[in-house]
Amino acid sequence: MSSSAASSAMESLILQLHDISAVKFGNFKLKSGISSPIYIDLRLIVSYPSLLRHISQTLISSLPPTASFNLICGVPYTALPIATCVSIDRNLPMLMRRKEIKEYGTSKAIEGVFQANQTCLIVEDLVTSGASVLETAAPLRACGLKVTDAVVLIDREQGGRENLEKNGIQLHSIIKLSEMVGILKKNERVSEEIEREVIKFLEENRSVSVPSIEKIRVTFKASYEDRAKMAKNPTGKRLFEVMVKKESNLCLAADVGTAAELLDLAEKVGPEICLLKTHVDIFPDFTPDFGSKLRSIADRHNFLIFEDRKFADIGNTVTMQYEGGIYHILDWADIVNAHIISGPGIIDGLKLKGLSRGRGLMLLAEMSSSGNLAKGEYTAAAVKMAEDHSDFVIGFISVNPASWQGGPVNPAFIHATPGVQMVVGGDSLGQQYNTPYSVIYARGSDIIIVGRGIIKAANPAQVAREYRHQGWDAYLAKCSPRFT
Repeated sequence: MSSSAASSAMESLILQLHDISAVKFGNFKLKSGISSPIYIDLRLIVSYPSLLRHISQTLISSLPPTASFNLICGVPYTALPIATCVSIDRNLPMLMRRKEIKEYGTSKAIEGVFQANQTCLIVEDLVTSGASVLETAAPLRACGLKVTDAVVLIDREQGGRENLEKNGIQLHSIIKLSEMVGILKKNERVSEEIEREVIKFLEENRSVSVPSIEKIRVTFKASYEDRAKMAKNPTGKRLFEVMVKKESNLCLAADVGTAAELLDLAEKVGPEICLLKTHVDIFPDFTPDFGSKLRSIADRHNFLIFEDRKFADIGNTVTMQYEGGIYHILDWADIVNAHIISGPGIIDGLKLKGLSRGRGLMLLAEMSSSGNLAKGEYTAAAVKMAEDHSDFVIGFISVNPASWQGGPVNPAFIHATPGVQMVVGGDSLGQQYNTPYSVIYARGSDIIIVGRGIIKAANPAQVAREYRHQGWDAYLAKCSPRFT
């Protein structure tokens, strides 16, 4: 299409929008809180199929060749029909972001079929500050998708382009608000006085504030089901899947005195947990068949086994500790953990034996004991090592991941937090306790690790069920985005 033809087509489109009263003049309060002399209401276009089709075709045709994407997602709600038209017309898979997450069903924020690292184009009707686009980009990115471009019909020229660029999103607009008003003035749809009023308004409101992207990230979590798709390690993927199937993010810290006690407790509590944490080296009655017995219980009740070995030596030594000795941990434990004090070589050593067996490793990024040194730069180093070995590292032992510098890390990683009780407090040995709700909802963790609160109970199975419900309710609440 020639430049003059494109200009004529755009002029026709703007006049049609005015004809259906989608362009209004007066005094209107915008989402950003400022008052505007002009209001664009594109919700009306759903009642005009030919105009809706015209807008969707114009949007997608305007994108430069450099805009590459596999999926599209319309900002709810006005842009949903536009994105649907684009999807059908171009045979492009579409995703849908829920504004309100249901507390039943799958509790998803993003509906549709996708794979991690695909690129999603955001479709919007108009942009003022860019807040709505960022609110849609946040859950898409939390699901492991890339968001680099957004296309809109109208740019209100009030800072949206700049705000989006700061957050890694390039805005492609069909027309600017000032140009739209110029077309209406040229065709005698508005007076020169109204045109001047709108231009003056735009000049005085060139930059509208928007919530910071870091704040959006901290207050949103993708579902376990979505995160399972991102996991590179089979054990990490399976743990997410077990959590979803059993509606449990409860790990039992089975710190009992004998192997016999542990096996009995695992049988009782197994239906309620997704993970059982052991300290096999404290059992005086350990026998070589312990691992196979525990493995049988875990398979029957569908939970994973986590040997809390806290490896801390050089790579060659931990390789032998993992595979050999009297415990043969590699044969029966799905997951082990390690300190990073000796450097990345410890991961290489464990990975040498564990990766081919489909096992997973968690790094101790933080600890729950009072006065511990696992914080700040130590935690950041653990995150870097995990990213470098994401085929084997499945997550972290952490205390407050929501507070980590730079915000939440790769959502494929699982956070498990020890020191969880129904009440806040501590013990005489420095262990600090937090509630399931505070750990999952406020601190951004995924799994609550509970020990004495269940072990010391008169009815461990019943108390475990209560912890499971509290942990799962906190997860459902956390999955609901809160853009403030």
